[in-house]
This record gives sequence, C-alpha cells and structure tokens, in this order.
Amino acid sequence: MASEQIRTRSTHSGQALTYAAIGASQADDLMYYPPKGFRPFEATVRLGSGDDRFESAAEAVLTWGIQRGSGMSVENIELPPSTDSTYVGLIYDASGAPIGPRELDEAHVYTEDGTPHVAPGVTAELIIHVFGVKFVAPVRVVSVTSDEHRVGFAYGTLPGHPETGEESFMVEQHPDGSVWVTIRSFSRPSRWYYKVASPLVRWQQRKATKQYLRALLPARA
Repeated sequence: MASEQIRTRSTHSGQALTYAAIGASQADDLMYYPPKGFRPFEATVRLGSGDDRFESAAEAVLTWGIQRGSGMSVENIELPPSTDSTYVGLIYDASGAPIGPRELDEAHVYTEDGTPHVAPGVTAELIIHVFGVKFVAPVRVVSVTSDEHRVGFAYGTLPGHPETGEESFMVEQHPDGSVWVTIRSFSRPSRWYYKVASPLVRWQQRKATKQYLRALLPARA
C-alpha cells in the first residue's frame, strides 16, 4: 500500500475543530467579510475544458490529489465512527449558505489502494516539510459538494495544526465547457510562535497554493 495509511482506531475523531465559523470558506463574501481575526485568501486557475477534464480533476480533488500533487503526504486517513452522533457536515446552496444537514452515506467509496474518498467527518494528517522541518497538520472534512458541474470539499483544522481556520477546493465546469479550480481559505496562526513567524507562514501558504493549483494542471493530472 502507498504511504497513506488507514488506522482502524481513530485518533482524531473525538477532537473538536479549532475554530467556530464552520463552512465560512463557502461564503460569497468571504474576501470582504472573513470571520473576525482571520485572513481570507482566494486563487483560481483554468485547468482546460471538456467533460473528461472536469471528471478527472473532480476525481483527483476527492482523493486528496491536490494535496499529494503539491508534495504533501496524506497520512492516517480515518473514517468517522458509524454512530448516531457522527458529524456528516452540511449541504450548502450556490451562494454558500447552509440549507440543512447532509445524510450519512454508509456505502463509503474507496480508491484502488484502499484510501477513502473525501467525505464529511473524515480526518487526516497532512505532512508538510519546510526547510527540512516536518509539520503535521491534522484536518477534518467539514463539507463535500458533488453536483453535476461543481465538485469539491472543505476541511477545517484540528488541534496540533500550525494554523487555525478552513480551506476549500472546488472544481467547476462553466457553461462554455471550461474547467476551473478555486482554492479559498481563512486562517490565522494557531500558536504564538507561529504568529511570530507569520511572514514565513504566509510565504509557505502562497507557495502551497501555487503547488495546489499546479497539481491539477493537465501535465500533472
């Protein structure tokens, strides 16, 4: 099996997200009115055009392809426990407003190597190396969009993540057939020492975003 592993015993499912504005990365006015104290960010790039391009990009997004393609490792992917209290996320309308809870899908989808597809409540650890230093960034998927021409998801930070906030990855096919990916986030340093190093953190965020966007370009897909 690849370096990503699936633990049978959950290590993050009992932890709470480290921020309150769950789902705010989907809001249309995020760039103008981010959650108080958070820095918003958005980047969009065209991936090509056509149904095949959209479907391949959507599949890559839902299997952690953006993260892996950017050089991160995605480890300790954990499904939420199957209980009545399982968090399954919300459904959002086109403007980003929550309209109700998502139904729990017991028939979870897996890739050929056994990695779970992205789904609400799934947790994972993103492993990032910066100047030779290893950072472990635990996240939980808080929403998944799977429409005919719009596919993506958002994850929020868990305790131990260098940042506090949320990030979303959305692939869309426009009426003219063109395919685009948009990355949106709001964040702030999670600890005082990350705040002191905030210029480096922001540089790393910009670098990661460029790598995210390149990860889905046709030459890399």
